[in-house]
Amino acid sequence: MMYEMKILGIETSFDETGVAVVEINDDGKLVLHSNAVSSSIDLNLQYGGVVPEIAARSHIEFMTPAIKQALSQAFPAESDPWQQIDGIAVTQGPGLGGSLLVGLTTARTLAIIKQKPLYAINHVMAHPFAASIGAVGSAPELQDYKLPEATVEFPFLALIVSGGHSQLVYYSSVTEYRVVGKTRDDAGGEAFDKVAKILGLPYPGGLNVSLKAREGNKDNFNLPQPKFQDAPYDLSYSGLKTAVLRAAQSAIGEDYTFPSIGLSERLSEAQKADLAASFEYAALKMVVDRTKMAYEEFEPRCVVLAGGVAASPVLRSMLEAVLPVKPIYPDMKLCTDNGAMIAALGCLQAQAGVNPADPYSLDIKPTWPM
Repeated sequence: MMYEMKILGIETSFDETGVAVVEINDDGKLVLHSNAVSSSIDLNLQYGGVVPEIAARSHIEFMTPAIKQALSQAFPAESDPWQQIDGIAVTQGPGLGGSLLVGLTTARTLAIIKQKPLYAINHVMAHPFAASIGAVGSAPELQDYKLPEATVEFPFLALIVSGGHSQLVYYSSVTEYRVVGKTRDDAGGEAFDKVAKILGLPYPGGLNVSLKAREGNKDNFNLPQPKFQDAPYDLSYSGLKTAVLRAAQSAIGEDYTFPSIGLSERLSEAQKADLAASFEYAALKMVVDRTKMAYEEFEPRCVVLAGGVAASPVLRSMLEAVLPVKPIYPDMKLCTDNGAMIAALGCLQAQAGVNPADPYSLDIKPTWPM
């Protein structure tokens, strides 16, 4: 039975503090009413990556302002916006322990004080549900969101690719799913970051590798595509990352003993661009080929592309070229970590009758697999 409710979602699995309000209306449509995101990326730039302690401290600093922003954006005329909130959803895991603790402690406290049901959400599982958001509220800040024209219908196949996760998941319902393929080592986004360091490109590595790749020729370096007979949908980026390292060493006339830290000074800009283009193509082809195979085997109603790497126009183009249906994408601002995807899944779980969590005992799950 459909019923209207509004959920406040809190996401703090990594370096973004995300808080959003999502409504599920009587027609079952998810409506985004606010989306506040603060990132500690500027603080982490000097270290070339996310420092867990800095991320956790930043969540503490950003959390209260983000909640106030999300509530005022969603309910600008309300003196007590909490009267409009029917429940709270929060990321329980996976993620950085300190970061998760800030979000979960905040959500538990609010659930107790405001007497709201609390829904514990798996961060990775939530990513595809950002594409289920079909409308936005009246807040001016939301009017430039480009939401999917197609509706996500069960069963659907989701390709989830981000800095910490890469997997193919077949969703039968909100509560039933099957992980059909996953990375055996590095995640896709993580591999992009490591290749960026080899090439001497700044953080965030994924974005800068993609930008450098636009200047290069993907055919100038032949990089491998791993295959697993026992698990044809599984991914592996460790060997591909090593292949880039060996190709870079060879390009400057050195052998495998040459340290990776010295490569960027010896590589020309053209070589860096060609390596970036060749790596990006090989990394994305791996997930595209497996998505195509999974689509042909499982015959889902639709395909959803989610996670930070889902913002890649190259990946989107490659998927569209091989699939008979156009994949469904979240808005670019909903591909990276955000509270909206947490609130969206919270709405759907509440509608499906999932029991709320106990706010007095709920604990983080930093290594929580799907």
